[in-house]
Amino acid sequence: MSKRNSQEAKRAARERLRIEREQQAKKERVRRQLVVAGSIVGVLAIAAGVGVAVSSMGGNGGEGDNSDWGAAEKLAKKGVGGSVQVEGKAQKYAAPDNASGKNGTSIIIGDKKAKHTLGVFEDMRCPICSSFEQANGKVLLEDIEKGKYKADFTFGTFLDNNPAGEGTGSRNALSALGAALNVSPEAFLEYKELLYSKDVHPEETDDAFADDKHLVDLAQDVKELKGNKEFEKAVTNGTYDAWAVKMSKKFDKSGVTGTPTVKLDGTHLKANAQGSPPMTPEQFNTLVDQEIAKSGSKGAKE
Repeated sequence: MSKRNSQEAKRAARERLRIEREQQAKKERVRRQLVVAGSIVGVLAIAAGVGVAVSSMGGNGGEGDNSDWGAAEKLAKKGVGGSVQVEGKAQKYAAPDNASGKNGTSIIIGDKKAKHTLGVFEDMRCPICSSFEQANGKVLLEDIEKGKYKADFTFGTFLDNNPAGEGTGSRNALSALGAALNVSPEAFLEYKELLYSKDVHPEETDDAFADDKHLVDLAQDVKELKGNKEFEKAVTNGTYDAWAVKMSKKFDKSGVTGTPTVKLDGTHLKANAQGSPPMTPEQFNTLVDQEIAKSGSKGAKE
């Protein structure tokens, strides 16, 4: 090989190496950005000890989501009795059967005469909510059945605006929960438990719940929803989308700054000074029983 050809070969090799290094550096920068974005939410969730911190809701339909969330936003402003035109057709505000309160945004499960009320604030994409439900869900249901308290569920959708995984899964899953609630309170509870279960709940950055078909397919493991065409129609048509938006706005006005949050008769139940939610049955039962005892002693003094 001539000296000239040898030098050109070396220059070509160096150029290829430079290009490869630039490409690798670019990939590494993208990876670090994703890790940092995800870590921000993780730090808020764990270090702050209050679950996942709240941000404003935004965005439009994600992959597999047939909903027109712009129309849902407009319809939510009108509330019960309101309607908007979507593709030349009137779409009316619908609240699920078995919901109550203004615009049907109260989901109260249990004996309405129960002396105590447990307020539960969650987001369907929230990983800490998933862990909370897996640990305490059955305890909570047993307490409801025993009449220890009734549960009042309020859902936010702020994780749809998560910079590490923006989408529509929180809203879409909440709308599907509305379709389940329309079937029965039992279907709502079973479907919610399923969506939060370890094998089903997606990573925080995965907008899996934006897919209507996925939500319907999962529902086949819920007795009352299996093969239920009305439920399927409500999910795919977005029947309760405006209701989901209205519920989210109720959450935003609640003053709750992270999920999950649990309150007994309005008192925030905190596992530690940092405000962490009770993440074990022992913590949960202790805090609930302590608050009930306090309310009993107050009543005795009065």
